[in-house]
Order: sequence, then structure tokens, then C-alpha cells
Amino acid sequence: MKIIERYVFGSFLSSSLLAFLVLSFVLTIGLLVQIVGYILDGVPMSLVGEFCAVSLPETLQWSMPLALLVSAVLVFSRLSADSEISAMRACGIDLVSILKWPALLGLVCTLAGVFINNEIVPRGHEVRRSLKAKVSVGTGLELLEPGRVIDDFPKVKIYFGSKEGNWLHDLVVIDYSNPKIDRMITASKALVVQEGCDVALDLYQMTVDPVDENHPTMARANRFRYCIRDAIKESKYSKKTKDLRTFELLGSIDDMERMVDRIPKNAGTEKQIKNLRQEISRSKVEFSKRMVFALASLCFVLVGVPLGIKAQRKESSVGMAISLCIALGYYMIVMLMLSMHKNYAVHPHLMIFLPVVFCMFAAAYLIRKHL
Repeated sequence: MKIIERYVFGSFLSSSLLAFLVLSFVLTIGLLVQIVGYILDGVPMSLVGEFCAVSLPETLQWSMPLALLVSAVLVFSRLSADSEISAMRACGIDLVSILKWPALLGLVCTLAGVFINNEIVPRGHEVRRSLKAKVSVGTGLELLEPGRVIDDFPKVKIYFGSKEGNWLHDLVVIDYSNPKIDRMITASKALVVQEGCDVALDLYQMTVDPVDENHPTMARANRFRYCIRDAIKESKYSKKTKDLRTFELLGSIDDMERMVDRIPKNAGTEKQIKNLRQEISRSKVEFSKRMVFALASLCFVLVGVPLGIKAQRKESSVGMAISLCIALGYYMIVMLMLSMHKNYAVHPHLMIFLPVVFCMFAAAYLIRKHL
């Protein structure tokens, strides 16, 4: 590596690391608030640690490309504003020679993004979706919070004004387990106890209205035991498209395509075939999205460098504006294609690569222009 190449790449690398740290902090603020909330709610640290282990790396799919883009625009706009780019050209150094090392870093980040998007991010989706069930089993009654309606239990809604240990005060229970009639149960206080997967409430000074479908009147009792069956039973989790890793997703697509080929084509199976084709399109779009998100690192470097050279004055404000426009345009097209997954006739899994194609053409034009 030549001295001038080392100088440019060193500036680019240090700026990228700083931008990466800042963006990672900004993107994880909401996640940190959620983690603190789990800890305050008494969620076991083992579950919190599992949540952190898969959720924090997910931010890399956003922070890495954006950090490279901001760094490319700001560093090369500063070099251009200080006439260092002009001096390099006067010495016979073209743009390609100083661009190859930032582009190589973008390629490395792209390969890392492929792994993150196909292995880590799906695992994160799976953990978050199953966390609610695990939290209910792991913490049980500790998650009961006063002042809000609790509808996590099957066919029951609970509200209470305050809580002291396992005692709930000013309790209201809406029981709609009977399909024929809904019951409202009130109690001045209740002792709540976890019995396996059931939750038992020892109600004091309680009323129930109505008693049942055969006795549509109110009843009172000084003490009554009310049990919610399977209230905190861990639900069985079924994977969704976003939870599938690379080979699982590709295998699922292949299986569905074989099913479509085996289904006889007639009027009675049109809806079934249509639903399968929509699911195939959804899976293909999901896989393509992961690739496009990974390719953002390389695209942003190739486009950001020549655009940064062009923004010679007020490089900070102009550079940030350019970076914002590029990132918004790139990801907005991706989101638009994601919303079109049901319309498989337009091949959204291919059209989602439009921002990549546009960036490559723009990079080729701008680099050639600034050679």
C-alpha cells in the first residue's frame, strides 16, 4: 500500500469506526430502554442476556452501511475542500487507486452483512417472538402490574388498583371463558398464587355478575377461590419466514415450488395455488432483502466517495444531506418492494435489487467522471 493510499484509507477507517460507534449507540437506545424495562419487571437475567445476545448484533445491518456512507462522503469532501484531491491528480494519482481500499472495506462489510442478515437477525426475530411466552413461565406473577388491563391470560382480563406482595387490591376480572355469557368479578382484595401453569385468586368481599347463563343475577361472597387454567403455560412457538436462516429459507421455497407443481390445475385449486405462490413470493423477497441490505455497504462506499469529492464547500452539512438522501432513497425502494410481495407477477424479489443496480450505475458514471 502506497503512502498516499495508506493516508486516505487511514482517514476513512478511523472516520468509519467513529461513525459506527455513534450510529450504533443511537440505534440501540430503544433497545436499551426495553432491556432496562425487562430487568425492572423482574425478568430472569438469563432471558435478558439471551435477548441482548441476539438483538444487539442486529443493529449492525443498519449501522455498518450508514457508517461507511457518512465516512465516505465526509472524508472525501474534506479532502476535496482542502485541495488534496487536486494535488493527487496533479501527481498522476487517479480516483480508482485511492478508492480500492475503501471499496475493499465495503466488500468485507458486505460479506459480514450477509452472515448477520441470514444467521443472526433471523435468530433475533425468533427469540423476541418467543420471549413473551418464556417470560410468562420464568417470572410468573412478578409481571403483574397495577393500573393497567392485563389481557395476557386466556379468556380473562384483569385489572387491579394496587399491589402489595401477592395481594391485589380493588380487583376487577372480566371472564369470557363461557361463550354464552361474560361475567364481571370484583373483589376488594385477592391473594394471588401460582399453581403450576394455573393462577389461583383467593377473592375477599367479592361480587360476580351474572352467576352463569342459568342465573343471570348478581351474587356476593365474603371469600371465593377463582382459578385461571393454563394462565402462564408456555405456548409452542412456530417459526415464521423472517425466522428462517439461509438454508431453511431456501429449502422452504423449494418445497413450496414442488407443491405448486404437484397440485392439479383446476378451478377448485386456484385459490390454493395463489396462496402458495404468494408465500413463495414472500420468502423470495425476504431472501432478496437480506442480500440488498448486505450490499448496501459496498454500494454506499462506491457512491459516497465520488459524491463527497463533488461536495467541496461546507462539507459537513452538505455531506450529511447527501448521505441522508442516499440512505433514504435506498431503503425506501426496498420497503416499497417488501410491500408488494403479494403481487408476485411483477417479481418483487428481483425488483428489490433496483437500488443496488442504480447505485452501481451511478458509481460507474461518477467515478469515470472524476478519474
